[in-house]
Amino acid sequence: MPHDAASPAFHQHPGLLPQALKDHPRREQVRSILAAALEAADPSVAMRRFLRLEGERLFAGESEIRLAQGGRVWVVGAGKAGDPMARTAASILVKRLAGGVVIVKEGHLSPEDLHGVTLLEAGHPLPDERGVRGAMAITNLLRRAGEKDIILCLLSGGGSALLTAPAEGVTLSDLQVLTALLLASGASIHEINTLRKHLEELKGGCLARLAAPRQVVSLVLSDVVGDQLDVIASGPTVPDPTTFAEAREILARYSLLERTPPAILHRLERGVRGEIADTPKPGDPLFAQVTNAIIGSNRTACQAACQQASRLGFHSLLLTTHLQGEAHQVGRVFASIARELHASGSPLPRPACVVAGGETTVRVRGEGLGGRNQEFVLGAVADLKGLPQVALLSMATDGGDGPTDAAGAAVTGESYARALQMGMSPEDFLERNDAYHFFARLGDLLKPGPTQTNVNDIVLLFAF
Repeated sequence: MPHDAASPAFHQHPGLLPQALKDHPRREQVRSILAAALEAADPSVAMRRFLRLEGERLFAGESEIRLAQGGRVWVVGAGKAGDPMARTAASILVKRLAGGVVIVKEGHLSPEDLHGVTLLEAGHPLPDERGVRGAMAITNLLRRAGEKDIILCLLSGGGSALLTAPAEGVTLSDLQVLTALLLASGASIHEINTLRKHLEELKGGCLARLAAPRQVVSLVLSDVVGDQLDVIASGPTVPDPTTFAEAREILARYSLLERTPPAILHRLERGVRGEIADTPKPGDPLFAQVTNAIIGSNRTACQAACQQASRLGFHSLLLTTHLQGEAHQVGRVFASIARELHASGSPLPRPACVVAGGETTVRVRGEGLGGRNQEFVLGAVADLKGLPQVALLSMATDGGDGPTDAAGAAVTGESYARALQMGMSPEDFLERNDAYHFFARLGDLLKPGPTQTNVNDIVLLFAF
């Protein structure tokens, strides 16, 4: 697959080779399969596939938008893939580009100049003041754009935390407290973003409302299971089917009402009573001027992994791109699949590569360090104990799993014994949610660094 200059190449990346497979004869093939998945999700390639400018006509996928005489294109957006998406957009729009503001995660920014589009860094997964300033810059840009201008919105995973515009009466500190509570509770991204959409000014279709009556074209790299546009980056340009009542119910569901900042509860209760206007809903005429298109997803990456595995001689199967659930429990499920592969050659004969994608969750119980991919793999360690010639890897495609410098981890049937020899009990580390330090000592963390893309997580199960 061709590369944009800003896109990393992963085929020889040492961070994709865990210690557990260091001496395995198929180790380079494993790395090649992971690399193929990452490169298939290259935002620059996806942008060039979906966006082009021909004279006075702007094409976004199957949609054609005619530029008005004197009309220009402004670029706004947020997400971990914002840098390569913005750079590619700027190279395509050239003279019709008026400028723009795109917010990216700290550490996901390339140093080169971007010809009029300002790239700003902000915190993730907890929002910070930089994200608030970036959201204000985007708001000011939308207010000054001409009515003949087009707004090109570039969204990718992480956009919800990066694009932060607290609603009236709600502070950044309130949002930080609530985000931390929700992340630790095991709430799904759908649930977390339902709350965000009702506590902020640009999410849940509100960016499109602010941009009206200008034409809005939104290109989206999906990091959400099922590719629901209203959930990705909390749907700034998409009708919002959720309500204030649903947002409040989520807090009750996870027993968070008493721990939620009072200002947030006050706003939600006012919304439930109808004292605050809800987000724009399906059928709102403002969306007649909005085009939304998904340009890449987890399925793209998983299919590329399967295809590369087949080219390398594996029997491959894409099991699902809808992987969800408590991370360590889902890890145990994959360990059971590995045992079936070993016992019966089902669902695939050896050498086998089972691929899956999605996003699990972690209910935090301890004070350890880790992320959902690391906890997923740690959950499988005990059940894989002693199983010959198998390996399980799970990785966040953005290169960052939770608040760590690792993307995920790998385990084999020998990992349990290796851990015991080092005086480590996998069960104890799991109880403390301390997967990072467990795999760091084993040398089995995956560390590709920031990948400048984000299409959820990818799981590879091998029976060699």
